[in-house]
Amino acid sequence: MMRLITLFCLMLGVASAQPAHEVVADWLKLPEGHVLGLCAGVGVDAQNRVFVFHRSGRKWSNPFPKEPIAEPTISVIDGATGKLLYSWGAGLFIMPHGLTADHEGNLWLTDVGLHQVFKFKPEGKQLLVLGEAGKPGADQGHFNLPTDVAVLKDGSFYVSDGYKNTRVMKFNAEGKFEFEWGAKGEGPGQFNLPHGIAMDAQGRVIVCDRENERLQVFDARGVFIEEWKGSQIGKPYGVDVSANNSVFIIDGGSPSVKAANRGKAVELDTKGNVIDTFGSAGSEPGQFRLGHDIAIGPDGAVYVAEGTGARVQKFVRKGVGR
Repeated sequence: MMRLITLFCLMLGVASAQPAHEVVADWLKLPEGHVLGLCAGVGVDAQNRVFVFHRSGRKWSNPFPKEPIAEPTISVIDGATGKLLYSWGAGLFIMPHGLTADHEGNLWLTDVGLHQVFKFKPEGKQLLVLGEAGKPGADQGHFNLPTDVAVLKDGSFYVSDGYKNTRVMKFNAEGKFEFEWGAKGEGPGQFNLPHGIAMDAQGRVIVCDRENERLQVFDARGVFIEEWKGSQIGKPYGVDVSANNSVFIIDGGSPSVKAANRGKAVELDTKGNVIDTFGSAGSEPGQFRLGHDIAIGPDGAVYVAEGTGARVQKFVRKGVGR
């Protein structure tokens, strides 16, 4: 009955009065002086370590700075306690963006300032780098402000590329280009800023087509299946899929939606139907100031990285231990 009420409310364009998720207030416990700044990417590994890719006070600018951020840009946090375990990434990145933790615990990072995609061990050892540092391009060996990565169990991966190229690229586990799809536009298989990307248990590729305010769903070869769009979707920035195959997105806040309904997290089923929405625009616990990415922990906890809010918040399903 509660799910029917939730769906009915969302069809009317209003938020559910009783979301199934609640914020864990004061979860994050960082040492004094440890600055996150804008939190661009978040991921969680099987050990319940939360990895945050952040800009440590650097602001988006045009053109981007040429010097790397001097402070650490990866913070590793214990999912249970919210305490900082360790950090790294100082002097490596220009403008951090996407972070994905793969099935083996490796981290995949995109830097829109360097126009590169990286694979690292969780402790900071570099395993793979794609693209040419500081050199944008549209061929098979270059990116132009790449945004996110989705990794298959065989180690092959997709890259959403991104702010300029409006395409998705597929690579094998060694980083060899396989194929790509996408072009600028509003039609099926076209993009206006593919910003977040994830895979579900069916092998479908789910892409946050941010400025078109929709999710697009493709098969593993990039063939368009369907789009999920509407006020309940808003403007999707980040996407992740849980162990039970629920699709979670963070709505960064669409101007096409009434202000009261902007800036929320959304749980969808495999057909794109809304199961739950939680959060709203604002600065209080459980609210978002430019939610930028979302990740699901092995225990089902939901983590949201905020841009303007410069923090990471944890949410759990009501009635589940924290």
